[in-house]
Order: sequence, then C-alpha cells, then structure tokens
Amino acid sequence: MLSRLSAVVASILVHQIHFLCIANTIGANFPGLPRSFWHELSSPFTEVYEVESFVTETGGTPEPRPFFEDPESNITVQLGAQVYMHCRVQNLQNTLKVSWVRRRGEELHILTIGLDTYASDSRFSLAFEKPNDWRLLLRSATERDAGLYECQVSAHPPLIRTVHLAVSVPKVEIVDEHGATAGDKFYKAGSTIELKCVVSNIPQPTGYVTWRHGSRTLNYDTTRGGISVKTDMGAAGAVSRLYIANANKKDSGNYSCALANVAAATMVSVHVLNGENPAAMQHGGTTAPRATFIFTVVISLSSLLR
Repeated sequence: MLSRLSAVVASILVHQIHFLCIANTIGANFPGLPRSFWHELSSPFTEVYEVESFVTETGGTPEPRPFFEDPESNITVQLGAQVYMHCRVQNLQNTLKVSWVRRRGEELHILTIGLDTYASDSRFSLAFEKPNDWRLLLRSATERDAGLYECQVSAHPPLIRTVHLAVSVPKVEIVDEHGATAGDKFYKAGSTIELKCVVSNIPQPTGYVTWRHGSRTLNYDTTRGGISVKTDMGAAGAVSRLYIANANKKDSGNYSCALANVAAATMVSVHVLNGENPAAMQHGGTTAPRATFIFTVVISLSSLLR
C-alpha cells in the first residue's frame, strides 16, 4: 500500500516539474507577461477568478467606439468645379486610421490613408479640418469622377460611410420660338435678328452668357450699334436673348453662345436675305439636278418613239 502511495506522489511531482519547464520555456518567448502568471497557470489549484482579475487589470476600461457624425450623402457638383467630401469622425483613437477609397464595381482604389495621399490623380488630396473632419478634396471635377466614394475607419469591424458624387454637365442650345434646336435662321434685311440661348443642368450658375459672331464678342460691342443682350439667371440655368436691329448682309454668319468657361458653346447659322426666298435658297441645290434628270428622261423617250 505504501509503495502505491509513493508511486502516485512521484507521478504528481514529475507532472508538476514537466509543466513548470514548459511554462518557463513559453514565458521566455513572451517576456511581456509576468512570471507570476505562468506560476498561477501551472498550479492545478489556482482559482479561475484570479485569471479574470488579471485580464481586468491589464485590459482597463474599454474606450468608446468611434462613429460618424453625418449619414451617407449625395453630392452634385458642376463640371469643372471643386468639391469637398466630408467625413466627421467622433471618438477616433490614436491607433485607428481614416481612409478614403473610390469604389468602381468590385474594385477599390485607395485615395488617402490618414493624412497621406496615395491617389495617382493629383486632383485628389486630403484637406483635414479640425477638430475631426477628414475631408477629401477633388479639384476640376469631370464626368468620370462621378460614382461612389467611401470614408473608412480601421476599427473592428471597419466603419464605412458612403458618398454618392454626381457631376452635372451643362447643356447649351440656341432654340427657335418653339423651343426646337435651330440650325439655320433666316431674316429679311432691315428686320431684327433675335436669337435665344438656353443653358441648363447648371446648379446655381455664375458668370454670364457670352454671344459671338464668328470670333467677335457681341455683349459689349458698340461699333455696329443696335445690339443688345438680355440674360436671366435661374436656379438651374440661364436664358439669354440676343437682339440685332436693322439686319444687313454683314450680319450673316455663325453665332454662338456659352456660359463663361463652364458650358461649351453652341452655334447657329444666320442668313440675312435681300428679297430672296429662304425655301428656294434651302432647296436650290437640288432643283437644277432634278430638272436636268426630267429633261434627260423626256429626250430618251422621244428617241425611242422615233
């Protein structure tokens, strides 16, 4: 009986020595942990609450989770303008990073990480504004810039705020009195030329509409006289009218209008007639060949009947 008891005690001692050796080896590889931890771990009689107490002491009070101040947003910017995409983050810890990426389908293109810009396009940059706005700045917006942009915080799980960017492309048309696009306009000599230019798809337009006759600007032209321009700015565009009194042959030519440097120019051809018939002028090119064709057919039939 005594020999059996001795064997059990010896087995327990060997087990303890072996466990301590393993613990010391692991402890050497993890010097950040105190030796008391491995001592408590190796003891089969250590209470669970002692380990929990260690975790609580080392973990401390958990920091509040970061969050975005603003919800997802839709932004519309005018072609060629610059735009700020805001990303206000509260409770951002020093160990976390704010990044901007652009999403194209399943592809993500990194634009910024922290205060550093990684976009290959120099029009993109980070414009941080204190205390917590990680703004993405885009200069000279183009149609290709429209799409989804994401502000991300490297928390676990990550925080993502989406910005939908739309680029408004201006539309410029010279229209007639019925609102249809005008290609050619005909006026009698001595009458008043009236052209209407409609600029649309421009949120809060600025600048002014410029009228040109060929390469000559008409807005402030005083050499000819009788020229006036009236422009009305609206919430999403502009309507401008050009008046030229007492039209003459010299007023014929190409007229164009544009809104500053934002909206591309559109053009119409003006014809000032001295008694000519506009219809005859438009179809005059086809009247002679048609008459020639009919005459040829008649001569051919006459030859066959002889």
